[in-house]
Amino acid sequence: MDMGADTDAVVERILTTYDTITVVGASAAEHKPAHYVPAHMQEHGWRIIPVNPAGGTILGETAYRSIADLPEQVGLVDVFRPSEATPEIARQAVAAGATALWLQLGIASAEARRIAEDAGLLYVEDRCLIVEQRRLRLEAPSLS
Repeated sequence: MDMGADTDAVVERILTTYDTITVVGASAAEHKPAHYVPAHMQEHGWRIIPVNPAGGTILGETAYRSIADLPEQVGLVDVFRPSEATPEIARQAVAAGATALWLQLGIASAEARRIAEDAGLLYVEDRCLIVEQRRLRLEAPSLS
């Protein structure tokens, strides 16, 4: 996909399709974007599934040590990790059956893009969920 209008369409599709966001690199530290971005999305109706190697609890949810440890089907994977870590995360997302991969603002990887797109995943990079949610004035979709 080209950036711009095509990416805007993918962003809107993701935010209107997925009611659960698996957050790789989620943080319990309130000052970090990896905490306050998923917290914002949670406040607007999205369910958050944190993934952090330390485990524990983040945003009131059980934090899983890896994508592979999730006890349910994965849909949207949102990434708060350095760009160089994203190809491996993309491979893990594909292996887990994810259907969308979102790299947060400042995170981009041609290799992660290729892995995701070759597997048919919706793909967004270098965009912030909060910015896009506010711009599109969306709340979590009701899928029940």
